[in-house]
Amino acid sequence: MKNPFGNDLAIDIGTANTVIYKAHHGIVLNEPSVLCINTDTGNVLSVGVGARSMIGRTPDNIVSIRPLKDGVVADFETAQKMLRIFMEKVGMKKLLSRPTVVIAVPPVVTSVEHRAIKDAAYAAGARKVYIMEEPMAAAIGAGLPVQEPMGSMVVDIGGGTTDVAVISLGGIVTSRSIRVGGDALDASIVSYIKNQYSLLIGDRTAEELKMSIGSAYKTPEDTDARIRGRDLVTGLPKDLMVSAKEIRAAIEDQVAKVVSAIKATLDETPPDLVADLSRNGIMLAGGGALLKGLPERLRAETGMPVSVAHDPLHAVVNGAGKCVENLDLLKRILIPEAKNHA
Repeated sequence: MKNPFGNDLAIDIGTANTVIYKAHHGIVLNEPSVLCINTDTGNVLSVGVGARSMIGRTPDNIVSIRPLKDGVVADFETAQKMLRIFMEKVGMKKLLSRPTVVIAVPPVVTSVEHRAIKDAAYAAGARKVYIMEEPMAAAIGAGLPVQEPMGSMVVDIGGGTTDVAVISLGGIVTSRSIRVGGDALDASIVSYIKNQYSLLIGDRTAEELKMSIGSAYKTPEDTDARIRGRDLVTGLPKDLMVSAKEIRAAIEDQVAKVVSAIKATLDETPPDLVADLSRNGIMLAGGGALLKGLPERLRAETGMPVSVAHDPLHAVVNGAGKCVENLDLLKRILIPEAKNHA
């Protein structure tokens, strides 16, 4: 049953960003999953965009916390605060009725972590909470025919995890989740620059390098980029030119793990569904889908067609949003909430 005036929410609590989708309104919030907290008082000073700009620039008594690590809640209390603030930002306090909330989580999340995430949403004011696996949400958001009797494959590369799933008839037939994502690529770039040049760069610089010249496969537009960091020998600022080839080498181990996860999932897929996949191909979603040369690399490695979702960064929350707008139709693919909340 659809309610065009509903205030129900779909939430993708990512390692890097939290995105909230309001039923029949679309995405209403997209901010970094970061808080700045005063350790002396315990007060939250900033959350989201403001908190991210403070990272690495705060005094000792102010810390920047990312409550999710590798796609799961690492700090429950902080995650609860963050979720409550984000839900208030989208007008939660002004609602006459408490909303139903669909939250997308990686398949690696345990039942205990499910409970922690649900409790955070209830504490923030939700009436009913459903948990949905991110690969299913990404597949729906990417427009794949998940309820049809045919195989669809989605690879969702987020900040903390990469989830690979083969879906048919509204269910996940086989899947694999590895704790490799955008953060791991950034860390590999930081490590490479440190080891090769004795230059220390920050995560944000590494992310900018990855986005500007990083690639998973040799591309015609390989270029160089200038970076600045701290020389570990002299302790002074230093500029450096690095090439796309170097950055490709820096992230190769992580990209290879993604390729291996896809091949392992295909190995476990029933033959009839593999025949479907050879025609329908692989759908890439998540921020990692934007890595240059990744579709070409996967085509070369698997021999299958590879495409990128129309809006890869928001495929998960858009899929969860479609579910919150059509709960009666899609309850079968949600993980039900058994606990009764008043």
